[in-house]
Amino acid sequence: MECHVYYEGDDDPEKCTARRLEQFDEAILYRKMSQVPYGVVLNPHADRALSPADAEEGLGTLVALDCSWESAEAASFRMNGVHRALPFLVAANPVNYGRPFQLTTVEALAGACCIFGERDRAEELLEPFRWGETFLTLNEEPLRRYSECADSSEVVAVQEEYLADPDEGESETVDDDAVPE
Repeated sequence: MECHVYYEGDDDPEKCTARRLEQFDEAILYRKMSQVPYGVVLNPHADRALSPADAEEGLGTLVALDCSWESAEAASFRMNGVHRALPFLVAANPVNYGRPFQLTTVEALAGACCIFGERDRAEELLEPFRWGETFLTLNEEPLRRYSECADSSEVVAVQEEYLADPDEGESETVDDDAVPE
């Protein structure tokens, strides 16, 4: 699985996981959106959840946007490709540890690889990070379950179990193919 990243450069370079992936030849960074190749674009604003069915549509290419959370607006995702949102996953990085949906670029790419059934590739991506294995451990069950789904609606159904309010016993209302932010 090839990993490509549109790099905005607005985060601390010392903490930037995309730059580190580039240093280890695990991803290619682009400064112009027009240079980014077609693939599955990991977009938190997408209308559909990422599922194993999307692996073929991306032609073996994953694309992520590396920017600060403050600038991660829908308009930033004007890349060509199949736009999909990652389902519920918990961050393991030191800045957002334990927070759902607050993933670094490498966590997003690794999570997508796992959903596509490419756990070995996910491990390669995470290896340069001391907390990388923790990401896979924290998310082991949901990643396994998502990888067993046939399509986006099944992924959303699994996700709803993780988003259910334990006090209420009800899950958030989600469209069949939509992913809540």
